[in-house]
Amino acid sequence: MLNSRIILCGYSGHGLVVADAINESDLLLQGYIDLEKKEKNPFGLQYLGTENNLSDMFWKEPYNFIIGIGDNALRSKLASMICKKGGQLISIFHPSVCISKIATIGRGTFISANVIINPLVTVSENCIINTGAIIEHECEILANVHIAPGAVLAGNVQVGENSFIGANSIIKQGVKIGKNVIVGAGSVVLNDIPDNKKIVGNPGKEI
Repeated sequence: MLNSRIILCGYSGHGLVVADAINESDLLLQGYIDLEKKEKNPFGLQYLGTENNLSDMFWKEPYNFIIGIGDNALRSKLASMICKKGGQLISIFHPSVCISKIATIGRGTFISANVIINPLVTVSENCIINTGAIIEHECEILANVHIAPGAVLAGNVQVGENSFIGANSIIKQGVKIGKNVIVGAGSVVLNDIPDNKKIVGNPGKEI
């Protein structure tokens, strides 16, 4: 991966956080793709166009892609498009992270600054583990999940596909969260949550 040239998909908001992590690592950020060229360009990146008009050369080695979009639905759609075109998604970890050597991280996942991921955790593909989150032992995070800044998942928590765990929320040990679930910021989740629910508060309740 150290020899790869990385293309950032999305260069605003969360994309700036991803760009910063790459900038802090020994990795080469080739440029970015987005719907339009950005006026705010703190890292001086080259605009390469949109995903639909990107030159064919960028879909081959040594170019790889990381998605800088926080929205789960948009991130999932873009990841599928990249893979269908033959592009390769890679994972990016901020240098300050603490990840157990016996944790498993899927491709296309971004792990932000000061995250702690403990033993036997599994994080699937195309996830975001955002700034300062703590993922305790034996948690399982399925595809396309966003764990927001400061969230804490106690041991043996499972989070289903496409779910969002809000900033500074706490998930009790052993809780199973279904797919397409939204847990609001600051919530404390003590019980299992079925698919497609929205939970807020302390203790967390459905809305």
